[in-house]
Amino acid sequence: MILGPIAAGMGLLCFRAEAFRQWSVGLLTLGIAAASLALVTMVPVSGLKLMPGNLHGVNLAFLASELAIALFLLYVGFRARRPLIVLLVAVQSALMCWFEFRHGAHLQPAYNLVVDKFSLIMALINAFVGGGICLYALGYMREYHGKAHADVPDRRRMFFALMMIFLGAMFGIVFANNMLWLFLFWEVTTVCSFLLIGYTQTEEARRNALRALTMNLVGGVAFAVAIVWAWHSAQTIEIDRLVASNKSLALMPAALLCFAGITKSAQMPFSSWLLGAMVAPTPVSALLHSSTMVKAGVFLVLRMAPVIQSTAAGLAVAMVGAITFLIASLAAITTSDAKKVLAYSTVANLGLIVMCGGIGTHEAVWAGILLIIFHAVSKCLLFLCVGVVEHKTHSRNIEDMSGLVIDLPIIAVMMLIGMAGMFVAPFGMLISKWAVLKAVLDAYPALSVFIAFGSAATLFFWVKWMGKLIEVVRARKVLDQHLELGERTALYGLSLATFLACVLFPLISIYAIEPYVKNIYGQSGGIGQGNIIIMLTMMVMILLFPLSFINYGRGVRVTDAYLGGANLQSSVRFSGSANQPQDVTMGNYYLREFFSEAGLTKWGVVSCWVLLAGLLATAGFFAPAPGATAQGTPEHFEQPAAKPFVSAVKSL
Repeated sequence: MILGPIAAGMGLLCFRAEAFRQWSVGLLTLGIAAASLALVTMVPVSGLKLMPGNLHGVNLAFLASELAIALFLLYVGFRARRPLIVLLVAVQSALMCWFEFRHGAHLQPAYNLVVDKFSLIMALINAFVGGGICLYALGYMREYHGKAHADVPDRRRMFFALMMIFLGAMFGIVFANNMLWLFLFWEVTTVCSFLLIGYTQTEEARRNALRALTMNLVGGVAFAVAIVWAWHSAQTIEIDRLVASNKSLALMPAALLCFAGITKSAQMPFSSWLLGAMVAPTPVSALLHSSTMVKAGVFLVLRMAPVIQSTAAGLAVAMVGAITFLIASLAAITTSDAKKVLAYSTVANLGLIVMCGGIGTHEAVWAGILLIIFHAVSKCLLFLCVGVVEHKTHSRNIEDMSGLVIDLPIIAVMMLIGMAGMFVAPFGMLISKWAVLKAVLDAYPALSVFIAFGSAATLFFWVKWMGKLIEVVRARKVLDQHLELGERTALYGLSLATFLACVLFPLISIYAIEPYVKNIYGQSGGIGQGNIIIMLTMMVMILLFPLSFINYGRGVRVTDAYLGGANLQSSVRFSGSANQPQDVTMGNYYLREFFSEAGLTKWGVVSCWVLLAGLLATAGFFAPAPGATAQGTPEHFEQPAAKPFVSAVKSL
């Protein structure tokens, strides 16, 4: 699953034929989907540990790969005249080279790869959602380089190669237990995202790609420092042993890894790189926003949750997520660009997951994993639908989607399914947010304010978009309804996945999420049987709703709306002043006079920088110095001294 996509990507770089590309992408997508399902049946509840022993030769090969990546990034930094990129790459590479040559021969990881229930969930998301995006991209990119973007050089050979390598690296991230291996896969996703965001080679695309590269390299430096610190303090480079080790020894490495996760998941103050990724073709946006890139960040934060639980560092992480959720939700109200709304929604929902990781309780981690699942399928579906709409209508402005339910009925219904999955009861995201609220009230009640106001903003921007889709104020437009095979497969499959995830969420919780949480904490969160019955009853009622239209028209009198003048024959035209025919127009509220996108972002960035500084400062202050060992650590370090402060915050 790791090497297959990477090898396929290398092959796609060498062969230009369209037929070879289609067969390769199609067969590989089916292969990783089948492999992920087979892996589910093979892994016991306790997990599966693979590749034991000190594979020093493999570590050296990984270091050589990292140096090759570093040389490429140095070239990029010098060519673009970005000294910060050069500095970050140099620091990161120097740290890893020093660590390998100083300690590489002495490293004795018990297992280099670990497959548990959490990594299985992430692998399934990567295989089915990421694979679906690749299938969708086959037809989309062919149309993309047609009339709409004829000026963009056709570089599809590189595009699909990067997509495949991206998927392989993501599998590496979710399965790697050796942090040296994880670091390489982490950097591969950084490079692939940089190249994919800059695909069109326009000035805006280059600028946004370089911004994404710079911000992710900041996280990469934090990751490299975390590896060195973990070895010197806890004598391990393994994720599972770090989480299980003395809490004070693991606190600083965990805080640094959380910092890296926050940059990768585009939390404030690093959210601008993900918003800038919208310049890329829609499959890239979907891949970065839903199934892979950003999920790697929150995956790492949730892995570190047991370490930072009930510490000042954990509270700082939770606050970063809470502020990001609120500000991104408010900012989404102010824009009519559909992809930008989806981008802000992604940043906001990732903020909720980061908040769960910062809280770190078993209930919060359970809710965070549930959020990852529902967000991946629903958000990917919405991104791909917006891509189709943009090609068919030549616009991605929400105001231009009025009446889409009659212009592109199938796509509009799929978009409504995706939006329902994001916020409508009893669909998945609302269940997850309920669980997050419960966890927050048990741990840090004051943070519930962020959830309440952020969720209100979320409701506002989703409802007004849904209203535009079903609003009919004009005659139907004649639009091309054709979808390529890959597009149909991805869209229908994701629509079904969104529905099934919502219906089967109790089984997902029982057989996938709860075993992982119990294995880490000894107990797990969940939804009571009574609440499950209520949710399933609501789902059945929603499924029965279309039956109400069977007798529609019998005994129903339809009248035109009063339009402030004399209605004409059309119900959407009226005679206005000076007896002139007027068309009805409707527009959404964007509340820009109340919420300034620039102002919101400014305050969010400043607040989160302060919190991140506090995260590293408190973790460093309460952690023992590098070189201390568990045997020589004073007893008072077992629970970091930040706990009284956290208790005081809880009492608020």
